[in-house]
Amino acid sequence: MKLHGGIQFNGDGITSSVRTMILFQDVVGVLKDNVAGFNKVGYQKKVPVVSSFAEFIGPHALSINKDEEIGRIKITKKPLDVALGCKGYFQIQTENGIKLTRDGRFKLDKEGNLLTIQDQKVLSRDGVPIKFNKVPRSLQDIKIQDNGLIQYRDVDDLKIHNVGHISAVSSDGSIVENVNMKQGYIEQSNVVLHEEVYKLIPIRRGFTVNTEAFKIQNEALTKTLQELGKA
Repeated sequence: MKLHGGIQFNGDGITSSVRTMILFQDVVGVLKDNVAGFNKVGYQKKVPVVSSFAEFIGPHALSINKDEEIGRIKITKKPLDVALGCKGYFQIQTENGIKLTRDGRFKLDKEGNLLTIQDQKVLSRDGVPIKFNKVPRSLQDIKIQDNGLIQYRDVDDLKIHNVGHISAVSSDGSIVENVNMKQGYIEQSNVVLHEEVYKLIPIRRGFTVNTEAFKIQNEALTKTLQELGKA
């Protein structure tokens, strides 16, 4: 007994060229998003991954992963700016549920709620919004420890009060223990700009080659149809 296996796909050259051009366009879109996100705080670059048989399945061969490497750390000296010195995310409460972000630019409202710059509540390790029992007279009285513990000095009773730990979780939602939070810093994107630009070069060349192939095949098909019409 003999067993034979294999994959057969019947497709014309024009269709293959079109699929490939669409795929290249989608990859270029991902790289352009990275370039646009270069100056966005906490932005993590997207990594386009093209699977096998891309010439047959076109844009369906493209999947997008996220690069979770730490981005560039910039000093701001603002007491409520926090950068994560590890892989992971802050948890914030939004209208659409809990979201993850590496943008650690925080602020306090009049009620003592710790908020993002988009007015979303920052969550603690316990999964509840972080709130100061008393709003400090000066943000300089706030200290954020490496482990995420927020403390503030009350100038009235001259005591140090604990507020809670800023939550840091991995992409699957599990708590990150060694967070190494940095007060007075922000994390910029992890995009290396020249790398993204260089990646565009071979893709644009490939797109151009497929465009020329499409034109040649289209002209040949048109000529064939014209000859058939004369018969």
